[in-house]
Amino acid sequence: MKKIYHLGSCSTCIRILKELQPLDGVVLQEIKTEAITTEQVEEMAAISGSYESLFSKRAMLFRQRGLHEQQLSEDDYKNLILEHYTFLKRPVTIVGQQIFVGNSKKIVQKAKEALHS
Repeated sequence: MKKIYHLGSCSTCIRILKELQPLDGVVLQEIKTEAITTEQVEEMAAISGSYESLFSKRAMLFRQRGLHEQQLSEDDYKNLILEHYTFLKRPVTIVGQQIFVGNSKKIVQKAKEALHS
């Protein structure tokens, strides 16, 4: 399976999707219009090793809700990601049993190599 979870209104996601071209056979899921399911988040966490690794601490809601001042559990991270799409660190690229989370140059390059190997 090849899948990319992204946000269509995010300029960084748009730039990365262009960089990852061609995306033949890759399923794209726009997380604002097609919400992430519990099963999808559980699959991502199983591959990545934790819900925290999928969680974006840069999300505006993270500070607005005072979450940066709390000790969050894995269940908290999971529930927050399911509650609001902005809490998912984006983009998330899954290629078989490999997962690439975030937008650092190193991660994007590894995702591109995996997608095109």
